Amino acid sequence: MIAPRTSIALLAASLLLTGCGSGAAAISDPRPEAAPTTSTPAPSPPPSPAVSVQAAPRQLPGLGPETLAQVPSATGQVVMATGRGKNSSRSTVVLYERAAGGWLAGEEWPAHNAYKGWTHHHRAGDLRSPVGVYDLTDAGGLLPDPGTRLPYDHGDGFTATGTGFEGEELAGAFDYVIAVNYNRQPGTSPLDWTRPLGAKRGGGIWLHVDHAGPTQGCVSIAREHMRELLQRLDPKQRPVVVMGDAESLAR
Repeated sequence: MIAPRTSIALLAASLLLTGCGSGAAAISDPRPEAAPTTSTPAPSPPPSPAVSVQAAPRQLPGLGPETLAQVPSATGQVVMATGRGKNSSRSTVVLYERAAGGWLAGEEWPAHNAYKGWTHHHRAGDLRSPVGVYDLTDAGGLLPDPGTRLPYDHGDGFTATGTGFEGEELAGAFDYVIAVNYNRQPGTSPLDWTRPLGAKRGGGIWLHVDHAGPTQGCVSIAREHMRELLQRLDPKQRPVVVMGDAESLAR
């Protein structure tokens, strides 16, 4: 929660198999005394081996029944932020998109979360990221809209200053942000400070640009990955973020 107010692009590879065949032209012997010859057709090449295509997983990997039950059935895009441990500030982020019969996974991106790790009951100032499943409806940043379909608030209010927990510069951390709908009013700028659960429950939880150190409660990834994520997310797919340490998400 560094609070004032990714195409990720999902990579899908298709394999195009092409075949090339060549034949030799038959040349007649011009000499009258030449005996007629017969040609034996060349054997047909063996059929190309079948290409094995791995099916998309039917369920989102790493999620237990309690977590899966929180993912809306109409959701077609899931940003999964998986922490290394309950008290770790290191995590990974993967964008999953629903396909026929399952989910397609994008690239795995390194990420940071809160300084003290994760919690199921986030409170203001606890320096832990909230575990849960939250809608992603609004975005913004200090830099101009990179081409997202989410509502995008561009302005100086996203200027980040100072240093982080490890002495790293915070400048640029809010170049791109996506508001996580934890204790906030959906449909507003990430800078909106309405707190439906009350101020004591914290807020201002974002996906934002990584500054090479732990956050106060947000999840951060590299600038280029934030840009890809913004370009990929589609409000029509009802995108959500599933976030938490691996053990909690497996429940």
